[in-house]
Amino acid sequence: MGKALDGIRILDMTHVQSGPSCTQILAWFGADVIKVERPGTGDATRQQLRDLPDVDSLYFTMLNCNKRSITLNTKADKGKEIFTRLIEACDVMVENFAPGALDRMGFTWERVHGINPRMIYASIKGFGPGPYEDCKAYENVAQCMGGACSTTGFDNGPPLVSGAQIGDSGTGMHVVAGILAALYQREHTGRGQRVECAMQDAILNLCRVKLRDQQRLAHGPLKEYPQYPNGTFGEQVPRAGHASGGGQPGHVVKCAHRGAQSGTHTAHGPNDYAYVIIQPQSWAPLMKMIGRADLIDDPEWATPEARLTKLDDCFALIEGWTITKDKYQVMETLNALGVPCGPVLDMKELAEDDSLRVRGTVVEVEHPERGTFLTVGNPIKLSDSATDVKTSPLLGEHTDQILKEIVGYGDTEIEAARAEGAI
Repeated sequence: MGKALDGIRILDMTHVQSGPSCTQILAWFGADVIKVERPGTGDATRQQLRDLPDVDSLYFTMLNCNKRSITLNTKADKGKEIFTRLIEACDVMVENFAPGALDRMGFTWERVHGINPRMIYASIKGFGPGPYEDCKAYENVAQCMGGACSTTGFDNGPPLVSGAQIGDSGTGMHVVAGILAALYQREHTGRGQRVECAMQDAILNLCRVKLRDQQRLAHGPLKEYPQYPNGTFGEQVPRAGHASGGGQPGHVVKCAHRGAQSGTHTAHGPNDYAYVIIQPQSWAPLMKMIGRADLIDDPEWATPEARLTKLDDCFALIEGWTITKDKYQVMETLNALGVPCGPVLDMKELAEDDSLRVRGTVVEVEHPERGTFLTVGNPIKLSDSATDVKTSPLLGEHTDQILKEIVGYGDTEIEAARAEGAI
C-alpha cells in the first residue's frame, strides 16, 4: 500500500529543529524530502552536542530521518540554476532562515511563485508582522514571549521554561497542518500559496487556557489555582504549580522507590512521583482506599468547595498512602477505581518502554557511521500509511542522485558544478 504523501516532493531549506521537525513528519507520511545543505558544513546540528567524534550528532539524526541530502551553494551561478530547477520540480518549499535571508538570495515569495505557481512556500519565523518581526527567536525565547514561561512554575519562584520543545517542534507541527491544508486547497485551485507560522503565535495557541484565565481574572479569583483562597492574585495569570488547566485539583505526590520492600526505606529517586487528580465522583473510593472513609461524608471534606480551602491537606493524606507504593502500583490501583493519575516517567523509563516500541513511537534506527540510535518515531498513526523510519542522510549523500533524477544533469555537468563550488 502506498503512503499518504506519495508523489509529493518537498524542498527542505530548514535547519536546527523547528523546520526539520516539520519536514521529517512529511517524510514519514511518504513525501520525498530533499534537504538542501551548505557544502562542507551542512546543517549546524550535525556538529552540535556530539556524543561521538566526527559522527553526525543525535540532534541531527533524530530530526532528519527519511530525507535525502543535497549540498548546494545558492550564491554560485550554477547553484542558483540548480535551485531554480528544484523549485520548478517540487511541490512545497519549507524554510526557517532568519527573517529576509531567502529574499536577499533573490528568492522572494513572488519570485518562487513566478517560477512555480503550484509551489507552496512555508516559512517558520520567530514573530509575525509587528515590532519583533526582524528579531531571531529560539526555543526558550519563544516560550518567554508566547506566554508559556510566565505561567509555568511555582508562585514563589521565577518563570520557568518547559522541557518540551513547544517552541521549535510545536511550531513545526503547526506548519505541517498548514502545508497539508494548502496541498488540499491546491487540488481545487491548482495554485500554491504562502504558509507562515510564527513561534510566538504557536506558543500562544498552546497557552490558550491561560489566555482564558486572564479574562476570567477580571471577574474574581481563579479558584482552581493554588493561590486560592489564602494567596493573592495580581492583574495577570499567576504561575499555577501543579494545578490543572481543567479546574480539577491535581498534584504530584511522592511514591516509594520501585523495588523497595514494604516498610523499608530506599533512596527516593528524583522521579518517584505520581500525579493524582481529585474529581468529585472519585473522592469516596479514594478515601476508602487510603483508609479515611470517615472523610467521605464529613461536611468539612465532603464537597469540592469544602476541600478547596485545604487542598494541601488532601494531597498530604493521599501521599501518606502513595509513599507506601511505587508509582506504577499507584497508577494500577487508582485507575481501577476511576481516579485519574499517572506516574512521572523519566527519559530512561520511556526509552525502555516496550509498549512505545511496539507501536513505533520509540524506534531503533541503523546509522551507517554511528551504529544504532534511538529516536522518537511518528506520533501520528495512519491506518493506510504506515511509517517506516529510515536513517538520516549523510551530508550530500544524494547530491549526484538528485541532480541526475530531478535537475537532469549528466556526469559532465555535475563535475562542472562541483568545480565551480556550487555543490
